[in-house]
Amino acid sequence: MKKTVSFACLLACTFIWGTTFIAQDTGMDNIGPFTFNSVRFFVGFLTISPFVFLFERKKINIQIRTKANEFIKLIIPVGVFLFLGTVFQQVSLLYTDVANSAFFTIFYVPMVPIIVYFLFSERLHWSIWPSVVACIIGGYLLSDVSDVNIRFGDGLVLIGALFWALHIIYIGKIIDRFDLPFFIAMLQNIVVAGFSFFLVIMFEEIDFSKIRLETVEILYAGILSGGAAFALQLFGQKNISAAPAAIVMSLEGVFAAISAWIILNQLLGLNNIIGCTLILGGVLLSQIAPIYEKNRL
Repeated sequence: MKKTVSFACLLACTFIWGTTFIAQDTGMDNIGPFTFNSVRFFVGFLTISPFVFLFERKKINIQIRTKANEFIKLIIPVGVFLFLGTVFQQVSLLYTDVANSAFFTIFYVPMVPIIVYFLFSERLHWSIWPSVVACIIGGYLLSDVSDVNIRFGDGLVLIGALFWALHIIYIGKIIDRFDLPFFIAMLQNIVVAGFSFFLVIMFEEIDFSKIRLETVEILYAGILSGGAAFALQLFGQKNISAAPAAIVMSLEGVFAAISAWIILNQLLGLNNIIGCTLILGGVLLSQIAPIYEKNRL
């Protein structure tokens, strides 16, 4: 039952991330990527904060009091990796199109099991590897990238995918040791907002009149993606390990394509439908195969 709830949380998280791609792209019509990220994640911080005080205020002291050093050692990389992943992804949208960005972002799917297997020596179920292949091929077909040239923006997305992979891995580690999903989500939001604001001071200008022009995109990306989705990710990874969780989250490309079809009237071609099917098949294989084998024993 717990795994089913976690799976549902990851699906909801992935749906929000997929639909946020449009807001991320259009949200830079009047402001820079660092300003967008700074305001977006500050909104996410404000969204999560009340839930921390309502549900986790007492648990924070109990769980962190005796393991403060361990918590700090985990929350720092969680925040830093999220910051680097979002920065590279957001800046990349200035230099490449959404289709390429969606395709190369999916490379966090193979990165997660590779890092987990070779750096942390964690055993993986055999179903992970064919699921990864299905997701990569599905992402390629879904993106409509007929000529995949490694442009500057595509390179930024690939670098960002590495940090997304590390973020997923460290989220799994911290939520396994500390049952504080809202508190962790709140802290990582303020870390990203703070680091992004530092980049705003260095490279961009603070213009509130221009920021107001992107209110809808900022609120959508902040409240739903920065706030709700990252909290749902933590609830989801509580009972699903990093590698299969990454495969589930690769569905953001599918949700992005479906939302573009519904909202922007962009038709899904045969390749898009095959890509969606492959990713969905990879997700189902990674989740069902271990359960089926466990029940047979």
